Amino acid sequence: MSISEELKANILRYHHVEKWRIGTISSQLNVHHSTIKRVLSETGVSKHNILVQGSMIDPFLSFVMSTLERFPTLRASRLYDMVKERGYPGSRDHFRHLISFYRPRPCAEAYLRLRTLPGEQAQVDWGHFSYLTIGKAKRPLMAFVMVLSFSRKIFLHFYLNQRTENFLRGHEEAFKAFGGVPRVALYDNLKSCVLERAGDAVRFNPRILAFAAHYRYEARPVAVYRGNEKGRVERAIRYVRDNFFAARSFKDLADLNNQAKIWCEQTCDRPCPEDRSQSVRDVFEKEKKSLIALPDNPHPCDEIETVSIPKTPYARFDLNDYSVPHDQCRKSLTIHATLETVTILDGTNIKACHKRSYDKGAQVECEDHIATLMLRKKQARHHRGQDRLTHSIDCASAFLTAAAARGYSLRSTNKQLMDLLDDYGAQLLGIAMADALAKEVPHPNSVRQSLQRLLDEKQQAPTVTQSLSRESRANSVVIKPHSLNIYESLTQFELNTEAEILEEN
Repeated sequence: MSISEELKANILRYHHVEKWRIGTISSQLNVHHSTIKRVLSETGVSKHNILVQGSMIDPFLSFVMSTLERFPTLRASRLYDMVKERGYPGSRDHFRHLISFYRPRPCAEAYLRLRTLPGEQAQVDWGHFSYLTIGKAKRPLMAFVMVLSFSRKIFLHFYLNQRTENFLRGHEEAFKAFGGVPRVALYDNLKSCVLERAGDAVRFNPRILAFAAHYRYEARPVAVYRGNEKGRVERAIRYVRDNFFAARSFKDLADLNNQAKIWCEQTCDRPCPEDRSQSVRDVFEKEKKSLIALPDNPHPCDEIETVSIPKTPYARFDLNDYSVPHDQCRKSLTIHATLETVTILDGTNIKACHKRSYDKGAQVECEDHIATLMLRKKQARHHRGQDRLTHSIDCASAFLTAAAARGYSLRSTNKQLMDLLDDYGAQLLGIAMADALAKEVPHPNSVRQSLQRLLDEKQQAPTVTQSLSRESRANSVVIKPHSLNIYESLTQFELNTEAEILEEN
């Protein structure tokens, strides 16, 4: 709060001449005590010399000051225990409040204003901008920002993670937008750039070194906990938050990146911080001539990952499953993924290629893969049925061969014979099939007629081994009624048993 010069003069006069305490001045002039302390501090009166009402800490002040002089970072809680042992009667919270006035303050660090030459340096960093929900997946929205230090030209592009591959893709897009490459790129100590650091000894990520060698620039990490060394990109990220992203609506990631591209061109019309008489666009046109020329071919930035295909023919990548041919199960394949496609290879042979999904738990399938697998499974069931039939009945192979020669469907024939095998057993079915084969009618209906004739001759029902849930099977079962004398004897037995129990009771 600003106050008049007359009020300031009265505060100084009452304090220095009349020796009024701060509380007295506050009550008489109706001014808050913090305002009075600020006025006194601005005129050169330190907090230690401001006249305040006598405090319980006064007898211990010399001990407190000498202790803080030797141990300036000593916690107030420990210092309180020390003065408590020496007779301090106050509370812990009030003591902590008083110590804040007497604790020595470190001197504020001063920084040199750094200037760079045209095309010399760019600063790079990630910024986190909330999340995007795509289907069942909640993915972080990360902004890749690169700023040319001389002209303050900004490049902005959004990705759904901050993996090394997207870090390199952001560089490529930025270099294309700038039309050249700066000589030095400043980074934070993120894993995409620095794997390990001890002082000035740095172990770089091999991928960033290969990328920098391809584009012929120097990758340079700033000192640990020295984000101020790349203050231009830090301010650019804040500028993006306030000037671009705030209250902005977009349909999807592609729409957001299109809007970011337009915004980056619009920001070129703002005054350049280095020379406010010129725009960023004008200064960038001059700097562009000093950038390193782009190489003829881009650097590969695909996401490469080795995956093991389980029993089901799918490769798991980035939270989703991608289909592969069924003969690739139990193998190790390699995935090469771009932002749009996922390619699955066995060595150099492409086994599958899919459109990339950013959902979670989705099954991205190729119709040919699934159709081939289903056909294979049906054929397997058909062959398993044939194997069981030929192992159970000697003439089954000849019967099926004759049926195929007549043009009958082997799948339907085999299925019907398997049902008859379950209902009548191998012995009866073998006789019936041999009879149908002898009559040169290799068809399941002829086998059923032979079975019915055999049962009529033997006057017995078939041995049913499975549930009669199928209508065709139920229609072929012959049920022989039982004599009612059996039920009469059961009823008489129950009556006699009840009578015996009543007599015993």
